Amino acid sequence: MTTPHSVDHDLIQAATQVVAARSRGDNHTVAAAARDRDGRIVTAMNAYHFTGGPCAELVVIGAAAAQGAYDLVTMVAVGDHGRGVIPPCGRCRQMMLDYFPDLRVIVGAGERLRAVPVAELLPESYRWQDQQERDDRQGRDDRPAP
Repeated sequence: MTTPHSVDHDLIQAATQVVAARSRGDNHTVAAAARDRDGRIVTAMNAYHFTGGPCAELVVIGAAAAQGAYDLVTMVAVGDHGRGVIPPCGRCRQMMLDYFPDLRVIVGAGERLRAVPVAELLPESYRWQDQQERDDRQGRDDRPAP
C-alpha cells in the first residue's frame, strides 16, 4: 500500500501486465488499474469501436462495481506497445470526478510520474452531483415523467 501522495507502482505494474497480455490489435489498446480503499486492485481493458467505446478507465469503474469495490482511491491507465502511463481523456476525467471526487490519478512519465487529485486534472470543473443537489434544493425535477 502507498501513502496518499506517492505513486502506486504496483498499480502501474498491474495495468502494464494486463495490457501486455491482453492487448488485441486496435480494439484493446489500453489497460487501467484501480485500487480501492481496502487495497484491492481491479484491472480492465478498453473496448474501442468505431461508434465509440468505453475507455479502460470507465471499464475499470464498472468492473470494480461488479466486484463490490465502490471506493476507488487511485487509478492509472497504461498504453500498449510500451507507451507507458497515459493521461485520461476528458470524458474519463469528468466521470472519475463525479464518481470518485477524492480519487488520485497517476500521470506523467519517468521521473515525472505523480499521483494527482482528479480535481486538479479538471480545473474550474463542473460536477454533475452539484447540479443534482442544486435542482433538489430548488424543488426542480427536470427528469421526464414515467
